[in-house]
Amino acid sequence: MLYAWLEAQREFVRACQPWTGAAQRADATARPAGWPTWGPMTRAADAVPMPPPFAIAAVVIDGAAVAIDERIVDDTPFCALRKFARRLDGDAAARPAVFLCTPLAGHHAVMLRETVETLLATRDVYVTDWRNARDVPPDAGAFGLDDYVRTLERFIAGANANGLHVMAVCQATVPALAAAALLAARGVHVASVALLGGPIDTRAHPTLVDRFALEHDLDWFRRAAIDVVPPPYAGAGRRVYPGFVQHAAIVVAHPQRRVALESRYWAAWMTGDFVGAARCLREMNEYGAVLDMTERYFLDTIRVIFHERLLADGRWSIGRRRVTPQRLTRTALCTIEGGRDDISGAGQTHAAHQLCDALPDAARERITAPDCDHYDLFLGPHWRQSIYPALEAFWTRAEAQHARPPRRTAL
Repeated sequence: MLYAWLEAQREFVRACQPWTGAAQRADATARPAGWPTWGPMTRAADAVPMPPPFAIAAVVIDGAAVAIDERIVDDTPFCALRKFARRLDGDAAARPAVFLCTPLAGHHAVMLRETVETLLATRDVYVTDWRNARDVPPDAGAFGLDDYVRTLERFIAGANANGLHVMAVCQATVPALAAAALLAARGVHVASVALLGGPIDTRAHPTLVDRFALEHDLDWFRRAAIDVVPPPYAGAGRRVYPGFVQHAAIVVAHPQRRVALESRYWAAWMTGDFVGAARCLREMNEYGAVLDMTERYFLDTIRVIFHERLLADGRWSIGRRRVTPQRLTRTALCTIEGGRDDISGAGQTHAAHQLCDALPDAARERITAPDCDHYDLFLGPHWRQSIYPALEAFWTRAEAQHARPPRRTAL
């Protein structure tokens, strides 16, 4: 199996590290201070790296550094809910938090570190940190898309859902909208839901990703994409869609992003900007840290979102509970698309407004950022200078609307 073969290669690289380390130390005296070492190169050749920590020690608010406390506030075998809290008092500390639903699509949650850091300027942030399936023992049970929705439902409810702003990126938009709808059916209404670049209805302007999924049945994906986790990982024996396969697909589909990261890294070194080089290396590590997804979850995603489009057609049930977005009556909805997004096509995210047809027009917002590709929606200058300010303004309006008592309708 490919997974086992690759793991053998990684073990070989690890075994060679004492020699490469010795050569690196011998070479250190011949290089200027701060010059790049072999370390990043040998780490790049090593196995799927462990994700770097978020390590957000502080953010600048009104010109002053404010310390950030990070802790895990809820936990399941497949996901940890992290809370990033600002050490503030008064009204600033009381502002409703953002619940960031990170995608389970190959990358670790830490790839959205910049997103979290930006959000912390105005609010505390909850983050779903999905675990690598290779590290989850088989006796922890199976994990499918329905379990993903149930996990979000539990986490959001535990994070004081009333008044909370739910924000979902890419693949996470589908389960996040489902979780919000299920909570609303229980009488628990989040203040708002913001969906960024997600496949709510993949019939709208299908992309290469959508067409590829439609052209292959589940048996093909099972044969071509699923492998078995080898020893020594805790999840040995679990059937997964390996992260290294997804990462390769992402790099092939979007080589410009990888090239841009590499180019900035080496340009910083060549100009002596070692602080900038370290920052670029961190971004490369965040982008390159990938995770395995369980077979059931991966195939569920293909079937529910791309093949059968159950959410878009109103036919999706989680257990015995039907997902009914029309239950969202006190929750503001914002959908954001990128004009150059080639992962989620035009109209796919905005389709959520047709599903949430019980919302008044005043509680809706559609934003299309013409110059943004998929990643620009939540990372980089477009995110910081355009998308985030629009979201903050939307959240402020949503809070005023959410505070009003619900209308009473005569029967």
